[in-house]
Amino acid sequence: MLTQIVTLLIFVAIIGSILYGRRLIKTEKVDAVFGNPERAKGGTHWVIVGSAAILLIWLYYSWDIAKGFYPKSANELCQVAKINDSLMGLKYQFPIDEREFKSTSIIKIENKNLKKIEKEIQNAPDLNDEQKIILLRFISKTSQLIPLLTNDYLMEENTKSRIKEMTEEIRILSSNFKKKDYPFETEADKIERLKAVSEQGGWGIIKVQSGTGSIENTIEVPVVPETNKGLKFHTAAEDLKIISDKFFKLRNHNSNFKTSIKGLKNEIKLYRESLDDSEEIASDYAKNIVKIARRIEFASIYPPGALDEMQSAIIEFDNLQKSEQGGLRLIDIILFPAGTIVASGPSCSEQGSGRWLPKPSDTFNKFILMSKPSVGYKNIPLLWIEMIDVSSIIGFILPDWIADILPGNYPVHTKDGIVKENFKGKVLKIVTGDFKLFKIPVPYGHIWDSFLRVFLGLVFGIIIGVPLGLFMGLNRFAKGFFDPLIELYRPVPPLAWAPLIISVLGIDNTGKVFLLFMVSLSIMIISARAGASGTQLSKIHAAHSLGASKRQILRYVIFPNSLPEILTGIRVAVGMCWGTLVAAEFLAGTTGIGFVENVAKKYFQYEVIWITIFIMGMLGLLFDVTLRKIIDKTIPWRGKG
Repeated sequence: MLTQIVTLLIFVAIIGSILYGRRLIKTEKVDAVFGNPERAKGGTHWVIVGSAAILLIWLYYSWDIAKGFYPKSANELCQVAKINDSLMGLKYQFPIDEREFKSTSIIKIENKNLKKIEKEIQNAPDLNDEQKIILLRFISKTSQLIPLLTNDYLMEENTKSRIKEMTEEIRILSSNFKKKDYPFETEADKIERLKAVSEQGGWGIIKVQSGTGSIENTIEVPVVPETNKGLKFHTAAEDLKIISDKFFKLRNHNSNFKTSIKGLKNEIKLYRESLDDSEEIASDYAKNIVKIARRIEFASIYPPGALDEMQSAIIEFDNLQKSEQGGLRLIDIILFPAGTIVASGPSCSEQGSGRWLPKPSDTFNKFILMSKPSVGYKNIPLLWIEMIDVSSIIGFILPDWIADILPGNYPVHTKDGIVKENFKGKVLKIVTGDFKLFKIPVPYGHIWDSFLRVFLGLVFGIIIGVPLGLFMGLNRFAKGFFDPLIELYRPVPPLAWAPLIISVLGIDNTGKVFLLFMVSLSIMIISARAGASGTQLSKIHAAHSLGASKRQILRYVIFPNSLPEILTGIRVAVGMCWGTLVAAEFLAGTTGIGFVENVAKKYFQYEVIWITIFIMGMLGLLFDVTLRKIIDKTIPWRGKG
């Protein structure tokens, strides 16, 4: 129901936004050259159109629209797939989906193989004349096996009657398939089936494995038929499979063929046993010949025209089941682009775009589950609030050596086993957090860990990079000294540094923050340097003539002039830091968005992968929107003159 509502809202939003945008264009004041003077601002309505269009494409190609409007279509297509799976083996024997009879193909292949071996034997320098004569006789006897199978007069009556029996069974199945009351289902059978339907869940149902913190799609496509149409196809598939199994157990072996094949195999066996080690080549040729004879023996080779009636019956049933699908075929063609539901044994699965493109509804449901602190991912929530005592934070911040450097000794117990606290002991408790104060909420989880790493790396890069960049932009010595060092490490991809940094600083936050610091540092230095060196000399001279000091010129002229470059550099650095962080968490991490995606990739949890992509995109957007607001407030003159 939710998918249906969302789909309709998307259509309304797209059409309404386009109409509003066209109306706005006609009423806006425009300039003579480029149209709207406020070109860079775009419009919320166009954002809605673009976002809604992307979501609509996702809904369509992930088959979520099919799931929302026709939730039982996957189950019905599963039953159809079962029929196609049962038919596949039978149709393979006839020129239905293939160009020729399977018998014809086998005969052509094996005759070609016999001729190839015959030519090799005739030209083999390591074989004597006697060996060649014997081997060529084996080939001749092997080739004579095929006519024994393709001769109408040699075909046994038992084989003919069994083929006729199976043909009649297919026709009876076609006749029954047309009936509305097929299959006949007792009340007890119906109750049992509906119970199985309720237990199997729906299409793509999501469950949480208790105690493990993992989320799995326990079922992809339900296999137990849910509708009457599905039940009809399911029952027909089972009946057809019985016929198919009987057909492939049947062999067109008459008495002449049995005698010939047995005699040939015994003759080749005795011949190979008579050969010594020096005649290995002759033995190998004899072995290859008997392999061909066995393939002919186990192949389904029949006289031409012997299976014509069965072929006709199969085509009739195939056309009938396609016709019986009715509107389901249109749903499959239109709402399942580039794929469908396929059967493999007792199970059914998605085949095509829906296999790798998770449905928005499934992704949303899984995100809701993962957002619960009791579920999370790998027993760690995505983002939650944990109450932490302030004493723990104080103990984490303050170093233990503060207590160590104080004069005196730590308290010692008395002979009565009593410990009296002194000042040094009380300070130790404070710096180690061994006291109670009050609790405050602290963010906790994968999202927070990734956010904090990016934030800290960016902050450290700004704190060090901006002053250094300004200094390099104003001082020749600084530029000459630091520029080669910066340009030496800047072109090196961050991932090249990652193994070294993580090995030295560890896999915890320190190594990752330092790596992000290196990424942001070079960007901030170059941005600040470009801003400082690009300051117009006329502005500096004007400020100097008004009596401004160097500090005042730096604060009121150079720094404001550099702000656009610096803030642009921060926006670039945010994107680079996110990309690097995910890669670093891929390499070594136990928490974070990159860690979640890495684990999800190993277990083919496509919904989780898309959730991580969405989270990273939203966090990046949050950073960018915040920076835009800062830019608008701090440098409102930018781009206006």
